[in-house]
This record gives sequence, structure tokens and C-alpha cells, in this order.
Amino acid sequence: MATQAPRAASGHHAQAAPAIEFSEVRKQYGGKNVVDGLWFDVRPGECFGLLGPNGAGKTTTLKMLLGITSPDSGTIRLVGEPVPSRARFARQRVGVVPQFDNLDPDFTVRENLLVFGRYFGLTGARMTALVPSLLEFARLESKADARVGELSGGMKRRLTLARALVNDPDVLVMDEPTTGLDPQARHLIWERLRSLLTRGKTILLTTHFMEEAERLCDRLCVIEEGRKLVEGRPHDLIASVIGSDVIEIYGPDPHALAAELEPLVERIEVSGETIFCYADDPQPVHARVKGRADVRYLHRPANLEDVFLRLTGREMVD
Repeated sequence: MATQAPRAASGHHAQAAPAIEFSEVRKQYGGKNVVDGLWFDVRPGECFGLLGPNGAGKTTTLKMLLGITSPDSGTIRLVGEPVPSRARFARQRVGVVPQFDNLDPDFTVRENLLVFGRYFGLTGARMTALVPSLLEFARLESKADARVGELSGGMKRRLTLARALVNDPDVLVMDEPTTGLDPQARHLIWERLRSLLTRGKTILLTTHFMEEAERLCDRLCVIEEGRKLVEGRPHDLIASVIGSDVIEIYGPDPHALAAELEPLVERIEVSGETIFCYADDPQPVHARVKGRADVRYLHRPANLEDVFLRLTGREMVD
């Protein structure tokens, strides 16, 4: 899959003070470690992805970052401010896009933006002047007087993003920004986020979409059970964790076929009825399965989803 080249701004800001800092942060609920010694930092002007399966601690991490929940131990800084002690001051420079839209259904698109500005002490005159540019950013100019209930899912998501920009934040914190959207709406959100990055905004996002992380993130951190597994640039992680092409093979007896193919590859996995072969030289595998009427196969480059599943497992965990 084609991905965005890393932005030059990331290197330029590499020596600046981090926009977000987590250091050995821990949080327990009911005696269980939900966040367990988590540490990472986000540099100004970069997009940083926090990835992990359900229950990995992503939402708790965001709540602690915003001062909604206090850590049991460790230190957190947001735009230079210690959290939670000065979280209220830090949030003045932060925009938040929650996982689920919490727009006011009784208001129009324009009114949702105007009312939200009051939380930041913005005057009516200031907001009236600001709203047209926010509507243009969200591509909702024609929907300014529509009620929230009249909007599509993608429009609601764009309005939530525009609302997060009311205070012209330095940092955007986004929890699953494109969940539930169709591909066209998702791509439009990605285009809007890239435009924010070119303006120097810093973005921390959680996502279940590996394509989203690979397209948007300068760096990312994979966590499981509240602990960091790996951190790095997407292509570096693909090279270090996978390091070869992938051949997906579908056949009637995957375990028997896997045993036949195992001597030909560096690593092999079976998940359900699919065999995943990791091979520096794929030709011997091609030669063995080509022409078999009961076997289908796909040869592709490794991607971030391979990394994620390699680290966190292919089987669903409830």
C-alpha cells in the first residue's frame, strides 16, 4: 500500500520540548494494571499513533493525559504543563475529538460551533468571525443551518473535528477518529488531518485502522495490557518485526499444507483457514502452490497490520 512520506517538520522539531510526555505511568482498576509503566513522548508537529487491541489501555491513557483520570504513579506533561495538577490550563491549548460524537442534536451545525466557543471564553463576535473558516475546513458550508440529525456520519465527524479547532489548539487528541465511516468519508478525514499537520499542529490518535496509522503517523507505539511493545516509524517497524514479503494461502487443509511449506519459508502461521508465509525468497512457495485447483494465494509486501497481529496475536481476545 502506498503511504505518505514522513514530513520534514518532524525532523525540524526533533530537538524541541515534547508536546506530550508520559514517563513510567501506571494506573490500576480493581487491582488490575490497566496502564503499566507506559512511557512515550510526542514531538511538536508530528502525528503519533497509539495502537493496541481492545482493553490495551488506550482510552485510559487519553483520560489521564487530559486530567480526567489521575495516574497512580509516573509523570505526565501536556504542552509543558504537569498533569493532572495543571490539566485545566493545558486543555486551553488542546482540541479533543472523542471516539463517539457528542454534538448537541438540538443545535444547528453553526450553533454547535458557536456554543462550544464559550467554553474557551471566546466572545460572540470572535466566534461569528471564526465560524466561516471552520465550516470551510470541515466542508460543511452548505450545512451551516442544518440540524445535527440531518448530517451523515462523515459530516458529523468533520463537525466534531472542526469543533475541536475552535480554540486554535497546539495539540489535537483524537480517539478512533474514523470509526464507523465509509471509505470516502474516512479518506476525507485523513486529508483534513494532513492539512492540520502541514500547519504545524501536533496530533495524538488512537486507531484500529492500520492503514490509517500507516498513512498518517510519523511514529507510533503499540501497547498491550497497558505496556509498550514497540515504538517507531511505521516502515521501520515493518522492516524490523516482519522483514520479508507475505504470501497468504487459502486451502482446504491449511495445517497439512503449512507442514508442506514450512521448510521453504522463514516463518509460517496458520489462522483459521489462512496460511501466512513470510519468505525472503517467495519463488519456492509459488512453485509449490501454483496450479493447484483447490488453493488460492496472494503475494504482497508486509504492512503494519502484519506487525500489529504479530505482536498482539491473530486470535480474538474477549
